[in-house]
Amino acid sequence: MLPWKRLLRPLTVLLLTAAVTVVPTTTVATAATDQAEAAPSRGWNDYSCKPSAAHPRPVVLVHGTFANSVDNWLGLAPYLVNRDYCVFALDYGQLPGVPFFNGLGPIDKSAEQLKTFVDKVLTATGAAKADLVGHSQGGMMPRHYLKFLGGAAKVNALVGIAPDNHGTTLNGLAQLLDHFPGAADLLSTATPALADQVAGSAFLTKLNAGGDTVPGVRYTVIATKYDEVVTPYRSQYLDGPNVRNVLIQDLCAVDLSEHAAIGLIDRIAFHEVANALDPAHATPTTCLSVIG
Repeated sequence: MLPWKRLLRPLTVLLLTAAVTVVPTTTVATAATDQAEAAPSRGWNDYSCKPSAAHPRPVVLVHGTFANSVDNWLGLAPYLVNRDYCVFALDYGQLPGVPFFNGLGPIDKSAEQLKTFVDKVLTATGAAKADLVGHSQGGMMPRHYLKFLGGAAKVNALVGIAPDNHGTTLNGLAQLLDHFPGAADLLSTATPALADQVAGSAFLTKLNAGGDTVPGVRYTVIATKYDEVVTPYRSQYLDGPNVRNVLIQDLCAVDLSEHAAIGLIDRIAFHEVANALDPAHATPTTCLSVIG
């Protein structure tokens, strides 16, 4: 076996393992339908929804790598809808001939898709600004939109759940790419978003140059110390004004959620999302928040 194949096999396995966790097999049949049609039946992507006085901004959910607008949000979207938010979710970063698994295209192009989607949501709801909540790549990619595509004027808050804000080493595995000629080029050609998310990539260098944040936007990062995909987990944190970095185990020490679970099923993390969206009415997040 060629050296680069030996390298990419464990890298791919690790990422696909996270993807399989995020996309349960029981929902694949549902995802096979038109996702824009399926989501409203669950209460989100309802373009007739008008934000309430209590929650005046629509919430746009941004899925992670290998995920999609339905399966990534089967837990959080209903949680927010039940709390009277207008909730919307997009698909982005699609590759030709690859169904279900999105978030694989060049991240700067994905940010352009987010820009278009936010404009659509704001037009439909009549709101001046939106709040963004993203998991993994979906918590980092919007920062390109905010910084380079005028998003700061249309976004009030960005909440990142296990976001790879400064890339990932995949526990050091990604750093091995430099030792195998052509491996990085192959990764970039086949799945550009994966290459963009490796710590030290040209995309991330540009994104983080001059500071992590832009004025006028509130930032929240919700991380878990058991994250096995975005490593080291502290690399998820942002530095700058209007930033709150949260380690979920500081709120509930027995929370064992890893990278996928914190975005898919962790109601303690969901409670922190709700606090970030409505800080004026935030309540303490504890282990008991799981039943809230």
